[in-house]
Amino acid sequence: MKMVSLDGNRKARVVKTLHESVRQHIEKRNRVYATKANKGRKHVVFQPDDWVWVHMRKERFLTHRKSKLQPQGDWPFQILERINDNAYKVDLPGEYGVSATFNISDLTLFDVGDDSKSNPFEEREDDADQPNTKRNHATTHWRCQLDQSQELGQRSL
Repeated sequence: MKMVSLDGNRKARVVKTLHESVRQHIEKRNRVYATKANKGRKHVVFQPDDWVWVHMRKERFLTHRKSKLQPQGDWPFQILERINDNAYKVDLPGEYGVSATFNISDLTLFDVGDDSKSNPFEEREDDADQPNTKRNHATTHWRCQLDQSQELGQRSL
């Protein structure tokens, strides 16, 4: 004959219900936290045969990124395979000497129809035609000073 304590069974049920309610509370708080943490994020999913720019981090591309002044990206590469929503295999030449699998944070979609401004890593022209920023305002002021000094120099001749 098996001896079972009714008091022990009742305690076990109480502990199980307590664990279940704590687990549900934790899951609910995790959903709320994830919603707040992901607010404003774009969900980007690349498909095989899409073209992307690869962000060349110094830690990963030691031979190609020796200084901060070198380009941070390279020519567009084609997506070969989607491993999951955060990881993709890219058609990366062997000369780079790194794994061809990248996190989505290191990839930017390349739009074949746009001009070079679609490359966020490419060096650009000066900002002379951009709206007034502090830098452009200072440059404009400096150019005016230079023009005035040149005019004074020509008048004295």
